Amino acid sequence: MSVNKVILIGRLGKDPETRYMPNGEAVTNATLATSENWKDKSGVKQEKTEWHNLTFYRRLAEVAGEYLKKGSMIYVEGKLQTRKWQDKEGKDRYTTEILVNEMTMLGGKSTGGSFEVMDDQPSQSSQSARSQAPSAPRSAPAPAASQARNFDNFDDDIPF
Repeated sequence: MSVNKVILIGRLGKDPETRYMPNGEAVTNATLATSENWKDKSGVKQEKTEWHNLTFYRRLAEVAGEYLKKGSMIYVEGKLQTRKWQDKEGKDRYTTEILVNEMTMLGGKSTGGSFEVMDDQPSQSSQSARSQAPSAPRSAPAPAASQARNFDNFDDDIPF
């Protein structure tokens, strides 16, 4: 048994780029930054940013291309894939990317929303692609009444 699952929350480094395959399916590429902050031994704040290549397919690619912009904060789930390709000089190159199958736009009511793709395989047959209906926006489940009551006396200082 093995697991290949990636979960990230971060901000887009530039506007996503959408293109269409010959069969009409949308593909959107984006870069996502995640940052880690800490204090070194001398107490100086340090930060390290990792850049992740994201690839969206089909309806999720259309949504990402239409609604996401540079600086958008998003939550994504997907899997890692490494592709081999050749540059102009014929040298083998490798690219590791995240094939996104679920995305939630974070950062406000106007950008909030969750989308999920049931099958993230870009190589599925056109017959199964036609039979698969696009996924609808998914909303978060409502909290249970007991959970909601616990927040009435919550006096922690929240910075936003």
